[in-house]
Amino acid sequence: MTQALQILSSVFGFNAFRGHQATAVEHVTSGGDALVLMPTGGGKSLCYQIPAMLRPGVGVIVSPLIALMQDQVNALLQAGVKAAFLNSALDPRAASKVERQLLNGEIDLLYVAPERLMTPRFLQLLECARIALFAIDEAHCVSQWGHDFRPEYVQLAVLHQRFPQVPRIALTATADRLTREEIIERLGLNNARQFISSFDRPNIRYRITQKHNAREQLTTFLQEHRNNAGIVYCLSRRKVDETAKWLSSNGWHALPYHAGLDSQTRLSHQQCFLRKEGVVIVATIAFGMGIDKPDVRFVAHLDLPKSIEGYYQETGRAGRDGLPADAWLVYGLSDVVTLRQLVESGEASPQRKRLERQKLDALLGFCESITCRRASLLNYFGETHAGTCGNCDNCLEPPQTWDGTTAARMALSCVYRTGQRFGAAHLIDVLLGKRTPKTAQFGHDKKSTFGIGQEHSTAKWQSVFRQLVAGGYLHADSAAYGGLRLTELSRPLLRGELSIALRVDNRPAKKAKLPRAAVASTPDDPLWEALRETRLKLAREQGVPPFVIFHDSTLREMHARRPRTLAELAAISGIGKRKLERFGAAFLTVFAAKKSAVAALPTPVHDQTRE
Repeated sequence: MTQALQILSSVFGFNAFRGHQATAVEHVTSGGDALVLMPTGGGKSLCYQIPAMLRPGVGVIVSPLIALMQDQVNALLQAGVKAAFLNSALDPRAASKVERQLLNGEIDLLYVAPERLMTPRFLQLLECARIALFAIDEAHCVSQWGHDFRPEYVQLAVLHQRFPQVPRIALTATADRLTREEIIERLGLNNARQFISSFDRPNIRYRITQKHNAREQLTTFLQEHRNNAGIVYCLSRRKVDETAKWLSSNGWHALPYHAGLDSQTRLSHQQCFLRKEGVVIVATIAFGMGIDKPDVRFVAHLDLPKSIEGYYQETGRAGRDGLPADAWLVYGLSDVVTLRQLVESGEASPQRKRLERQKLDALLGFCESITCRRASLLNYFGETHAGTCGNCDNCLEPPQTWDGTTAARMALSCVYRTGQRFGAAHLIDVLLGKRTPKTAQFGHDKKSTFGIGQEHSTAKWQSVFRQLVAGGYLHADSAAYGGLRLTELSRPLLRGELSIALRVDNRPAKKAKLPRAAVASTPDDPLWEALRETRLKLAREQGVPPFVIFHDSTLREMHARRPRTLAELAAISGIGKRKLERFGAAFLTVFAAKKSAVAALPTPVHDQTRE
């Protein structure tokens, strides 16, 4: 471990390991298999990068996305590590060069896509090289019951069969107990040691609210994040395009990203997001995995994700640098209906559809929860929490509740008496006693429930129906275009054997109750801007994103400590030996210039007349 600590300090610029990193590094370096679960930004990569540099041979990292490979290799090269990647972005000549380096033992880390890895030619190539370890990143992709299954990952079990003496390390930030069991089974990691860190991301503030006017709500939220990088997720490509266009017309540097755009446009927008400050990407879930950008200050959802796993992974793309970040979501009953229709209209097996419905139900329960968001989220992954995080909407602004028993019974009765095949909008018309063509057509103006709910507004009834669906008392039947049906849970409520408390929908946010602590404020002075400009200049010279030179957290520490020598600069977290040699002088020049500017200021004249 002495050598491991030397590499940690000299290459990566950190003085100590965090959490399970040290034991994982020691275990894999000694030849053991491992399953590593660490949250995004928790330092998973070091668990295989350092062992690969310590063990003889090359570490082969299976990575699902080209962007992730390129970013990680660029960062390693800047730190002085011998790294390379093989994917479709390389022309034949460049790919051949990497293959020669592999065979000659000239690289420590090789990133490769699973599709290329599993070709007979490449497996034969590996048999001619000395392999230090296999690292399988984003290992949750192997799970057929997970949220991001990729068929090619299942084939990776062949690594154990063809290279039984080579240690393997599977890594992911998102896996519940069932997914972990499937990773172990499918990859043959039965004897692997598990390193499971907390799923908690304490720097992220979770905020969930009901959808009223989504664009107006998004605008209000984004006002807190002027000039910050962020991601806005939408369910459909059309909504992505429309939202990006609308944001651009209102002064944000917003770009769309989805599978319907040509590959060159997607790449261009992705590079702009990575290399420029303050860019907002509006995207479907096609964007995000493998985007190693540490300074994403917010992730906003304009539509419901499909599961808690998806929500956790997508929100986890914010605040990878450990600085404050926001996860914000708006949703409504229409989102539930749309997602249920997507599940039922798919070609998946009945078992898969049932699982997806259960995952959606769990997400709805999370959204409607009146307790600490963080505690609910961690509980889903089997982790306990004290229950008051102080950094979510339910903790900062505890929701009010009301006795919704009578209203719920009215709503359920109306569903039953109208035939259990109509959506919430029509049912609310019946409850409010509205004489519409539809209520007349079906004779619902003659039902006993017609007009019995006039004491509540349309908005309140929408809230009632949404919470009854989230609580499992009503089922939104996608085959009937969102028609609501009673479930078994509704029986005791209808019979008066059960009472129910409903949350009062969010009032307009009061700034005093929701302080903007979730926004990572930046120093507002010429020195900070000079440091950023220097970083940007060096990044352009190297052809890499600015964060590859130094993270914001490193720049902030630099700004606070004002180093005067290379030795003082070396003591700052995130500055390894190679980066100190390459970039140290440029940043010390910034501090020297600042000191000279202050010294050049005229000395104030003592004015006795003011005494």
